[in-house]
Amino acid sequence: MKLKNLSLIALIAVAFTACKPKDSFTIDGTFQNPGTEKKVILYGMQSSQIVAIDSTNLSEKGEFKFIRKTPSVDFFRVSIGNHEYMLIAKNGDEIKLEADLTDKSMAYKISGANEVEKLSELNAIRNTYAKQVEQLQADFEAKVATQPQNRAAILEELKPKYESYTNQLNSSIIKFAKDNKGTLASFYAMNTLSPQEFEAELVKFADEVKTEIKGNATVDTFVKQMALLKTVQVGQIAPAFTINTADGKAVSLSDYKGKYVLVDFWASWCQPCRQENPNVVKVYNKYKTKNFDILGVSLDTDKAAWSGAIKADGLTWTHVSELKDFNGETVRKYQVQAIPTSYLIDPTGKIAAKNLRGDELDAFLAKTLL
Repeated sequence: MKLKNLSLIALIAVAFTACKPKDSFTIDGTFQNPGTEKKVILYGMQSSQIVAIDSTNLSEKGEFKFIRKTPSVDFFRVSIGNHEYMLIAKNGDEIKLEADLTDKSMAYKISGANEVEKLSELNAIRNTYAKQVEQLQADFEAKVATQPQNRAAILEELKPKYESYTNQLNSSIIKFAKDNKGTLASFYAMNTLSPQEFEAELVKFADEVKTEIKGNATVDTFVKQMALLKTVQVGQIAPAFTINTADGKAVSLSDYKGKYVLVDFWASWCQPCRQENPNVVKVYNKYKTKNFDILGVSLDTDKAAWSGAIKADGLTWTHVSELKDFNGETVRKYQVQAIPTSYLIDPTGKIAAKNLRGDELDAFLAKTLL
């Protein structure tokens, strides 16, 4: 008789398991303290862009539910008012999401599937350092309140601690990505890093992820972008180009062969570029007789504004421009995503360094040229 009961229980268990939907995923969520916010929107990825794909209203208890299908494991985002919560899901997942809408840090709990639990681990890492930075900010404000005249000194005093927290967070993110290779959570983690500071790490990660995560449009786009970026890494031959000066004279990168040349991408409208220009002028004047030159490549579209900025900032080296903003052929070839961006190219035509600023550029040239 006991065996019959056990068999019946086993059959019921199998029946319930079989009823679990495998061709869709569910997101069951609860928001505490929603206030007047009622509409919940689900966003998904389409052609590497995140777009609204569904919506619903909160119940009186602050609950909501989405049931959707996805071709493969992918990114989704739940949004309510000004709050957004990132998720990763695949068909068959039963995800639970909980959040308090009064929490300014926008922390949230997610569970129910491997990818979201990995994402939850990552969120916990980031929240730990976010709290440390938040406390540091509070300390800064408290000190400034009592010593407003010492604001700059207090900022300088606390700066090393902030940089330490940032470095620790970045190291933790890279470790998380390495420990969770093959997951979209690891991909998401790497993409929270600064693309300029961690370019080499991102290029290397792309080489690994292209065989580990297949069929995801966002990952595929990333891999293609990093493949292009790989061609302008330190040690690679700098891509050839020819661009005209404001007077119409053609200037080629090959004209500088045999010298160290800083190819400096900038624009008159770029405030960080203009702020960096005095440092570039200083370096140019110091090393221009020591086999070093600069070639300015402007992203301006207004020739008058470009020429005016060259004169105003005292930039006495050669300047060229395609006058096409970020759409110029050379700008794309060098994968310039933000400015200022610079490439230091050695006498053989290889990229020796990237994005050296101020004292860093001076130190590199001093070591290399003197």
